[in-house]
Order: sequence, then C-alpha cells, then structure tokens
Amino acid sequence: MIQTATLSTIGDGMDPGFGVYVHWPFCAAKCPYCDFNSHVRHQPVDQPRFVAAFLEEIAAARALSGPRTVTSIFMGGGTPSLMEPATVAAILDGIARHWHVPDGIEITMEANPSSVEATRFHGYRAAGVNRVSLGVQALNDRDLKFLGRLHNVEDALKAVRLAREIFPRMSFDLIYARPNQTVAEWERELKQAVSYAVDHLSLYQLTIEEGTPFFGLHKAGKLIVPDGEQSAVLYEATQEITAAIGMPAYEVSNHARPGAESRHNLTYWRYGDYAGIGPGAHGRLTVGPGKIATATERNPEAWLRLVEEHGDGITERESLDLEAQADELLLMGLRLREGVDLARWQTLSGRDPDPEREQFLIEHGFIERLGNSRLRCTPAGMLILDAVVADLAC
Repeated sequence: MIQTATLSTIGDGMDPGFGVYVHWPFCAAKCPYCDFNSHVRHQPVDQPRFVAAFLEEIAAARALSGPRTVTSIFMGGGTPSLMEPATVAAILDGIARHWHVPDGIEITMEANPSSVEATRFHGYRAAGVNRVSLGVQALNDRDLKFLGRLHNVEDALKAVRLAREIFPRMSFDLIYARPNQTVAEWERELKQAVSYAVDHLSLYQLTIEEGTPFFGLHKAGKLIVPDGEQSAVLYEATQEITAAIGMPAYEVSNHARPGAESRHNLTYWRYGDYAGIGPGAHGRLTVGPGKIATATERNPEAWLRLVEEHGDGITERESLDLEAQADELLLMGLRLREGVDLARWQTLSGRDPDPEREQFLIEHGFIERLGNSRLRCTPAGMLILDAVVADLAC
C-alpha cells in the first residue's frame, strides 16, 4: 500500500515531473454539458475484471516509459468515486509495483457529491489518496438542476465537510457563465466556496460542446449563454475576485493559495511525461530520443477486450517530432501564469521566436517577457489564448 503520511513537493522549481493518469469511465448519469469520455451502465460494473485490465495496461505503460519516479497520480473520469476502495487500492499498488512512487506524492481522486459516503472516503484515504477534487459545479439548487447534477447544495456541503475531515487537500470545480448569471451572483458564489476552507478552485466557463444535449438546445435557440463580451467580463471579474481572496490564477481556469497548486496538472502544463491508463486516456511518454503520444479505446467494454487480448488498449500511437513537441510546449505552457521556458522551446523548435510577431503581441499587451528566460501571456492575452499560440507558433 502506498504510504502518504506526509505530503511533499517532488522536484524543484519548474521540473515537469512524471504523472500517471487513471481514467474511470463510468458515471451514474450523463450531464447535458459533458463531452468527456463517460458512460452510464445500468448493471453493476465488474470491478475486479477492470482492475485486472488496469494492471495489465500499467505494466504495458511501464514497458514503454522505462523506470521512472512518479511525482503525481490522478484518478479522473467519469466518476472515480463510484469505485470501491479496494479497486483504488489495487490500482495504486499496481502503479507502485511498476514505477518508483515516493512517500507523500500528490494522489488525487475526482469525486461527485452525490456518490460520497464517509466509509468510502475513509477507504480511499487508507488506499493512499491524499487530495480530492469535488465536482460541485454550482452552489445553488436551481443551477445544479439545470446542469443535470444529481446532488443539491446540501449534498455538496456534506461532501465538503467529509473531505475536509479526511483528506489533507481538497479542490472544488465550479462552472460559471451560466444563463442569466450576473457578476454579483458569481462573486457571492465564489466567496461562499472559499469560505469552506478550500485551497484550490477549478473555475470553468460553461461551453457548448458538439454532441451534447446542450448543443442541440443551443442550436435550437432554447439555451442562451453569455456572448463573448459577457464571458470576457465574467472571466475578468473571476481573476479580480480570486486574487482579492488570496487564490490567484496560476493557469487559465485554476486558482490556488500559494503552495496548493495541482502538482499533477502542472505536469501537463509544463509539458512533462505522463502515462494514460484506462478507456479514453491520453499519454505523453519520452521513449529513447523522442516522445510519443498515446490514446486508448474510448468504449469501456471494447477497451477491456483489447487489453485482455493484446495487453493494452492503445489505439493511437504517434511519434512527435521536435516541431510538434515545441508546439505542444507552447500550447500548454502559455496557459500558465509562469509562462514558457524559452530555452526549452528554442531547443525543441530550433529557432527563436519571430521578433516581429513577438514585438506585435508585446506592443498590443498580449504577451510579456520575464527577463530573458520566460515568455507568458498577459491577462488580456489569456482571453485570446488560442490566437496568441497560433501566432507565436508560425
């Protein structure tokens, strides 16, 4: 069993680390805004069979990655809190058998308030989980119903209290830019969230994703969400409010008290390596002199058959050349308040940033240099992040 008696920060400074992501694809219900790889099953899931497949795929990932020291583990979904504690323990123990897992690293599990029970939380903590990310999404019952959530505010606050008692660290997810939401309403909700002793907030604007029920309603004119200008106002207010309450943004959508940033997500944004385990999981692994991108079969049962027959569920395996790696480093790193390590980008791309493009973006207040070593987006640049990345990558 993984020991987590004390939390520690692995690596120094900007070390991206090596993470392991485990995807549990099952949910009790599918939310109308969600385009994640999540599936509802009306019969009990054969968890022992899935555990065996997870362990097979962990072994396959270890064969690709070679010996590594794990700096974080993240169990996402889907709804990982539908797993039995024994399932979680078996997966974590499997990871520790194949890679070096130091004591005290960050081990996060996503949980929905509707699936929270004290006995389960104690079981997850005993298995090694030391950080929980709660999918609260809203703090009023009207909007929770609109978002298709199975919990109400009372359930959410009960889950928060349990999480605070049992886990050393906790994060909230909240969705904003909801229909008819005002800045004043959002400010009250944010301050309420922080009052529950949260040290990390993931704050996402409601987006209409193709293939979701909300997409059809939006297309038919039955669901009106804030336009670009309104969304920008809400985003800017979010930055001001969270900074004022001591939880500034360290990434476009993520806010934390100093020292409480998500170690695992920093590995993504600093363009570190991570193994993706489970249906629909993605990975980035350094193999020899290059890096490969992996993706697994999304359908849980099809993934299960692939693993049982072939040892892993990988359906896509792409070798990333240096130019592709440079582009991904830029795309991920500019999401961070700390920005991008220019020397690393120059090594991968084989060039300096185009001076005319860089100067144009600086003069218009979209990017800025941090000395000679780092480049980052300004708050204004974050609002048009995709355009900034595309301009710099040319």
